Amino acid sequence: MKLKSVGLTETKYFKIEGELKLDSGQKLKDVIIAYETYGQLNKEKNNAILVCHALSGDAHAAGWHTGDSKPGWWDMFIGPGKALDTNRFFIICSNVLGGCSGTTGPSSINPETGKEYGLDFPFITIKDMIHAQKKLVDSFKIKYLHCVIGGSMGGMQVLQWAVEYPEFVKKIVPIATTARTSPQQIAFNEVARQSIIKDPNWNGGNYYSTKGPEAGLSVARMIAHITYLSEEALYEKFGRDLQDKKELSYNFDPIPDFQVESYLHHQGESFVRRFDANTYLIVTKAIDYFDLSKNDSLREGFKSLKAKTQLISIESDWLYPSIQSLDILKALQANGVEAHFSEIKSSKGHDAFFIEFPQLNYVISRFLADNVVADIMIRSFSTLNENASLKDAAKIMVEEHLTHIPVVKDKKLIGIVTSWDLSKSIASNCDDLKQIMTKDVQYCKADDSIGEVAIKMKKNDISCLPVVTDDLKVEGLISTDQLSHLVSNY
Repeated sequence: MKLKSVGLTETKYFKIEGELKLDSGQKLKDVIIAYETYGQLNKEKNNAILVCHALSGDAHAAGWHTGDSKPGWWDMFIGPGKALDTNRFFIICSNVLGGCSGTTGPSSINPETGKEYGLDFPFITIKDMIHAQKKLVDSFKIKYLHCVIGGSMGGMQVLQWAVEYPEFVKKIVPIATTARTSPQQIAFNEVARQSIIKDPNWNGGNYYSTKGPEAGLSVARMIAHITYLSEEALYEKFGRDLQDKKELSYNFDPIPDFQVESYLHHQGESFVRRFDANTYLIVTKAIDYFDLSKNDSLREGFKSLKAKTQLISIESDWLYPSIQSLDILKALQANGVEAHFSEIKSSKGHDAFFIEFPQLNYVISRFLADNVVADIMIRSFSTLNENASLKDAAKIMVEEHLTHIPVVKDKKLIGIVTSWDLSKSIASNCDDLKQIMTKDVQYCKADDSIGEVAIKMKKNDISCLPVVTDDLKVEGLISTDQLSHLVSNY
């Protein structure tokens, strides 16, 4: 089935009244936020989802602008029937503070001078970005955000939102991101920045009336783009194929030898046409400053965070590897936060969160759907009555490949027999089911959330739970196998 687009969209602008105080202690006034919305805000004002973009993104996340040849950067996920379903949700996406696509940034006019800010634009942080976004969100009189979602630098904003506004954010989906920028990530950003700064046309950031540092910005983008792709992706896409040549040139012609070189040149050249070099400097610095740990502890840094969390990483992403998402997962679970982790199987590298629609759509849709046990529980299963024999139990386990069998009396749960219980009965030479079955049974209800049940099973080291009604009648089973299929490595 072909999913529909949100259609024609337009970028709108919101002016923040008064001054915006920044982490650095400096202030910005007359701040403009460029944003787009999709879907309708319901009368309860509780169906809003905020989408946060990555380094080079903008507010145009979905739909089409008049005359455009391609839709918004996350169009495959936003729209009727899509993961971010505009029939259900009101989607907001804004260009970040410091950006160059409509929101106040270095290329904007400084009201004090009447000229572009350039490097007079103050240093900003991820926290400053979300404080500006909060002003926009509040303008809609939204009760709370149903979810905040984003990848890469967008994922940093997501985490910052949940830490900064724990009562206002109900769910978060940080994708291919980190809770604190690593030395390697900082190093790549610095090399990119130096390629801009060393360009003579940068002119200390004052280039708006002349030719800008196009060569430096182009190289910065080429460097960054290498980090967005995996080695396997580069081999799949280009291999060692030559570009419009049958043999090596043995010179430095404008036409490079290899297709991968030509691709990087194209990426750099096209980026220069749509992005501001000073914004690149300012925003990559904000990424470098990002660190949500306190006293070198993520657990302490996440102490205020309450939002139900779905972490997503890409298995081939070496810029923001899965281990960084797992560090977040461990910290959140140590704090008792309901948090899940899924790793997208892809060879595409970091940029897979723009590409791998089926997997991401599945994980995000399920997470936003408030899944409950009834959605995935086993409904066809065997039980034992209290007078059954251990031989009966063993036979059912072998024939039906079960490790847990509920024991019932008048269809009501009174115990459970596990494969471990059978092993104990053999070791102790006991043949009485009532003596070896577990009587203090952990169970769940059909309307319990899957996340809550996953935490319960993990906390009690249980691989299967009976699902019961209010009067303890058994109506299903749920196992860790089912949970791991839904939320990998929960």
